Amino acid sequence: MESSFPFGVTLAVLASLIIAANALVAVAVLLLIHKNDGVGLCFTLNLAVADTLLGVAISGLVTDQLSSPPRPTQKTLCSLRMAFVTSSAAASVLTVMLIAFDRYLAIKQPLRYFQIMNGLMAGSCIAGLWLVSYLIGFLPLGVPIFQQTTYQGPCSFFAVFHPRFVLTLSCVGFFPALLLFVFFYCDMLKIASMHSQQIRKVEQAGAMAGAYRPPRTPSDFKAVRTVAVLIGSFTLSWTPFLITGIVQVACQKCYLYLVLERYLWLLGVGNSLLNPLIYAYWQKEVRQQLYQMALGVKKGLTSFLLLLSARDGGPEGPRESSCPITTISHSQLHGEDGEGREVSK
Repeated sequence: MESSFPFGVTLAVLASLIIAANALVAVAVLLLIHKNDGVGLCFTLNLAVADTLLGVAISGLVTDQLSSPPRPTQKTLCSLRMAFVTSSAAASVLTVMLIAFDRYLAIKQPLRYFQIMNGLMAGSCIAGLWLVSYLIGFLPLGVPIFQQTTYQGPCSFFAVFHPRFVLTLSCVGFFPALLLFVFFYCDMLKIASMHSQQIRKVEQAGAMAGAYRPPRTPSDFKAVRTVAVLIGSFTLSWTPFLITGIVQVACQKCYLYLVLERYLWLLGVGNSLLNPLIYAYWQKEVRQQLYQMALGVKKGLTSFLLLLSARDGGPEGPRESSCPITTISHSQLHGEDGEGREVSK
């Protein structure tokens, strides 16, 4: 068996980056929700939470991979671990779909958006999303045809789950979701183009009437851009793994498990690292909040260093006493005045 130590190191680094990046974005989004109380931000927070849980779930596999030789894990424990990994990954993908639908609804029904997507609706969507995610993740534990008949450690996805499970997920979940993504994107692009033409006509009419308004980019295009980047990241990350899994089902003699588990599965999990980077770069409010957090940390660190410096005496050394010091000459000490005569007592 090929050494799994490099794979374990890669998994450990990836898990650490996923947890750190998504936790940072989650804190920034929480601060934004406290300021603005936006429903759309709740979906962004849910995405950061799902990706953080995925990082925590895959970090449980690191110990098995780094041990030499790889430490065997019981099949039941391995199945539970991979079920949690699959559930977190499904929650991340479903949240991306929910964000795309939320942006689509905001563009499609701008006047009724806040009536439709209120706090109760958003909470129901998030609760239903996690319920579906855990049903997907734990499905192989209740369906024998999705389980491997034999188990050989170390713990990995295809050590306990049969490629038929990947085939089912691809046909029932991934490809329909991808088609839905494309529909959302095309319709959003069409609506955004119509809004842009209407704004351009209004600006031209204002210019002819003598009122100048600077040109602006409608916010619809920003939403379309964010959805496009999310779709691209989601597709490029998970498509190779799912398609290769389908090939493995069709070709039983093709032993593709090593490629699936060591490379393509990591590529799909890496989508959870791309999501916070996308929001940190493309979403202006999240980017500004992260910048303010960085300034706050810098200010706090500077104040702490100044406090330590002042407690240690500072770089200028000990200060001189502000109390005046009276100098007594030798003659005054012996009771004589300035001309050497004795002073009467």
